Formats: sequence, C-alpha cells, structure tokens
Amino acid sequence: MSSPRLLPLLHSLLVLQVHLSSQLEDNKIPPSLCAGQPGTPGSPGLHGSPGQPGRDGRDGRDAPMGEKGEKGDRGDSGETGLRGLTGDRGDPGQKGERGQPGECAVAPKSAFSAKISEGRTLPLSVSNAVQFDKVLLNEQDDYSPETGRFTCKVPGVYFFTVHATVYRSSLQFDLMKNGHAAASYFQFYGNWPKPASLSGSSLLHLVPGDQVWVQMSLSEYNGFYSSSKTDSTFTGFLVYSDWKNSAVFA
Repeated sequence: MSSPRLLPLLHSLLVLQVHLSSQLEDNKIPPSLCAGQPGTPGSPGLHGSPGQPGRDGRDGRDAPMGEKGEKGDRGDSGETGLRGLTGDRGDPGQKGERGQPGECAVAPKSAFSAKISEGRTLPLSVSNAVQFDKVLLNEQDDYSPETGRFTCKVPGVYFFTVHATVYRSSLQFDLMKNGHAAASYFQFYGNWPKPASLSGSSLLHLVPGDQVWVQMSLSEYNGFYSSSKTDSTFTGFLVYSDWKNSAVFA
C-alpha cells in the first residue's frame, strides 16, 4: 500500500481517538466509587544517618551564694621539713651590768706532821697503830695524835713519808691504808753503838673517809726510837685534789 492512500486512514483513526477521549472525560467515575482495599504495611526503613551537632545553649543564670559550711576536722601533721640554712650572726648584745664581788677562792689544803715523844713506849702488837703523839703541824685537824691515824677530807693524791730512828732493835713497819699495807719498810740493827735510820715514802690516792697510819709488821722488830738528839716522824700532805675546779670558797 502506497503512502498517499494511508493518510486518509490515519486521519480517521486520530479523529476517532479524540472523540473517545472526550467521552471518557464526560463519563468520569468519582474516586470514592473506585477505592480499593488497604495495602500491606511496608517493611521498616533503614536507620538514618546521625544528625549534625546542635548549637551550644545559652549560659544559665548565676545561682545565689550558698551558706557557709561547718569547719572540717584538723588534718594530719605533715612531715618535718628539711633543716634550714644557718642564719646570719646577730649583732653583739649590750654589755651587762657589773656583778657583785664574789668570794675569794682558795686551794684546798691538808697537811700534818707529828713525832714520837722522847722515851715513849710503843705498842708491841702488830694490830695497833704507832702513835706519833707530839704534833708539829695539823692545821686542818686531819691527823689524830690519840689514834695515830690520818683521815682524808679532801679527795685527791697525798704524799706520806715516815722517818724512823732505829735503836736497840731492828725495825719493820707498814704504811697502812684502810687496813691494807700500801708499803713496807725494814732496817736491821746489829748492836751498833749509835742509832741507825730508816725512811720510807709513798703517794696514795684517797677519798673522803680513807685512813692512813703506820703499823708494826712484826712485834719483835719494834726499834722506833726518839730522844732529844734524834726523832721519828710521820708526815703527810695533799699534792692535788680531785675537785673539778681544784678550789673551794673560803
């Protein structure tokens, strides 16, 4: 079929379509008469993406000042800190007032010397002290001529010496300290026409209450002798004291 012959046919179909469309518009059915049944609910949707951060809110108003709280318990003491540096030396103080005159200090003293009286009979017992009964010096009264004993009052070191004239018999004596022989001396006598002599000395440390005396060692050796021409003596004195300041107040 050739193209010119188809044109009348296409034109007729187009006119028919327009005509039918206008009739459908005129005979339109209301939607309420054509409603169907509700559909099945759909599946839940996927979670959405996080939203953008919100803006900062406004500053709130200042609250009123609260009441003062109670005082808390005292805390534990802290550790001791390091020792601080030595401070600068202070200025010299003012000179004080002159004090009252003090008492005069004197060194402690103790000394004595005594001898046997002429013609005195001496004890023959070894337990008795020899009595040097005639006092030559005894200012502190530390020596007793009645007992023949020296009694210490000042602690310290003392020097004692005994000089004996030996006649008519040999002589042996001890220098005693509190009942113990500190030193012993002996002189033989051989019926000589003139007297012999015996001397002995010793340093002793004494404390108050100690006693020192001369005592026979053997009763048969008692040749102490004294006359107008010769003596037998017992002497002692303090060399130095143990007192801290070596002085006492007079």
